[in-house]
Amino acid sequence: MATLKVIEILSSSEKSWEDATKRAVKKASKSVKNIRSVYVQSQSAVVNNDKVTEFRVNLKITFEVG
Repeated sequence: MATLKVIEILSSSEKSWEDATKRAVKKASKSVKNIRSVYVQSQSAVVNNDKVTEFRVNLKITFEVG
């Protein structure tokens, strides 16, 4: 039986929510090993001058420990 841990990560991108998610996983994988899954808890965006300028995600990353 595996022991799993969940951490919460916030990430952003000027391109898309998908890109923000990929950036978060890439950054987290530098210090967290054995990432198993990512759950997108929420999404939001910043709007400037009637245009979306930043996509934000709040993620839960699950990884195996021990």
